[in-house]
Amino acid sequence: MSRDIRVSFIGDSFVQGIGDPEHRGWVGRVLQATASEVTPFNLGIRRNTSDDVLRRCWQEVEPRTLPGADNRLIVSFGSNDTVEEDGRVRVDPARCLDNLASILDGSRQRGVTALVIGPPPVVGAGEAHLRRALELAEEMAAICGQRQVPFIATTRALAEDATWIREALAGDGAHPGSGGYTKLADLVLADLWHDWITDPHR
Repeated sequence: MSRDIRVSFIGDSFVQGIGDPEHRGWVGRVLQATASEVTPFNLGIRRNTSDDVLRRCWQEVEPRTLPGADNRLIVSFGSNDTVEEDGRVRVDPARCLDNLASILDGSRQRGVTALVIGPPPVVGAGEAHLRRALELAEEMAAICGQRQVPFIATTRALAEDATWIREALAGDGAHPGSGGYTKLADLVLADLWHDWITDPHR
């Protein structure tokens, strides 16, 4: 009898897959390449910051978990936090990191196995945004390391990827098309995804 693996993906528009004409985003592509049978839930919402994700996390994730099932949580945010609006970032980096820590601590308390995907770059927001996103990603990785939660970095690789840049600039300056989301999915799959799905505690 196969395990009941329930995977909630929570985060922002990149999790939602905005801009992909194929409507799969990176989440759909990762799932298509996953040999294990999983029950996925895409809980991405456009423009969400870490504040927004923390606010809604457990009221949305808990109904999708099941006692005795292998319950998982994929968290990805930070791109919107580091965008500047009215002369200031939308969410202070320290608060973003606190929000991440709160979600990860909550997942441990509930017996939900977590994994974190680093924030993709918003190409149209310029070099200052990229610097902030890279710094935030490093701090996020440290918080994950302290809690023995896997972290998959995406920011720098995507910022240097020609397809991601070209498709984002051809669109709204932030979201790529199918090629960019394929690149992001490849980063996830090339790191530790398959091992994590098979046995997250090894």
